[in-house]
Amino acid sequence: MTVLPVLLSIPHGGTRQPEELRGSVCITDRDLFDDSDPFVIQIYDLGKKVRHVVKTDVARAFVDMNRSLQDMPPHKPDGLVKSATCHGMPIYNPGSEPDESTRSLLIKRYYMPYHRDIQRSIREMDVQLCLDCHSMASLAPVVSPDGARHKRPAFCVSNWDGRTSSGEMIGILADCISESFSIDRKDIHINDPFHGGYITQAYGNNPVPWIQIEMNRNMYVAPPWLDEDSLLVDAARLRELNGRFGDSLDLFF
Repeated sequence: MTVLPVLLSIPHGGTRQPEELRGSVCITDRDLFDDSDPFVIQIYDLGKKVRHVVKTDVARAFVDMNRSLQDMPPHKPDGLVKSATCHGMPIYNPGSEPDESTRSLLIKRYYMPYHRDIQRSIREMDVQLCLDCHSMASLAPVVSPDGARHKRPAFCVSNWDGRTSSGEMIGILADCISESFSIDRKDIHINDPFHGGYITQAYGNNPVPWIQIEMNRNMYVAPPWLDEDSLLVDAARLRELNGRFGDSLDLFF
C-alpha cells in the first residue's frame, strides 16, 4: 500500500474528562457532545494510509489543542482551558473552575504532547501536506465568526486566506472533496466561514502547507444516521465518510 505524504491532526475528536478535573465538572453529556467534533476520529483517521495521525481522546471542553497558550478565561471563555462551551454552557460547578496550577498541569500533560507530536512529525517525516480535521455545526453557534444560526456549507476548507498554503493547492483539494463526496463544488467554501484556527496558523508553511477542513455535521449527526437517545451514529455511515475522505486524498495526489 502506498503511504500518502500527509499528516492528519484531529484535535477535537476526544470525549474523555481528565482525572485532574474529577468532582469539578457540571457539563452534561449532551452539552459535551454538542461542544465536540463528534465521531471525527472515525471519519478522518486514515491510519497507515497516511504518514501520521495526531489525535487525542481528551474532550476539547477541557483542553482545546487548537488554541494558543494565551487563550484563557476570563478574556477567552472558549479558550485552551475553557469556562464555557462554544454554546455558552457552563463546564464547571460554580467556584470549581481550574486554578492556575491545574491549568498548568492540564497543559503539561495533554496540550504540550499533542503539539510536540505535530512538531516531531513535520521535522522527521516526509510530509508534503498537513490537514487539521474538524466538523462544524450545521447552524453556527453564538461564538462563531459567521454569527449565530447562520446556515453553513457542506465543507469549509481554509488556509488563513492564502498564508498557510497556496490558492492552487486548496482549490485542488476542494475539487477532490467535491468529486469524492459527490457534492456540488459550490457547497464547498474556501475560507468561509472559517479562515483556519491556531494549529493551521501556527504551523502552516513552516515549512509544510496546512489546510483546515470542516465537515458539516448534518452529513452524519442527523436523521437517519443519528440515534438521539444514545447519541450514537450509524457505524456504516462513518465508514462510508472515512472511505470518501481517503478517496479525496488519493485524487489529490
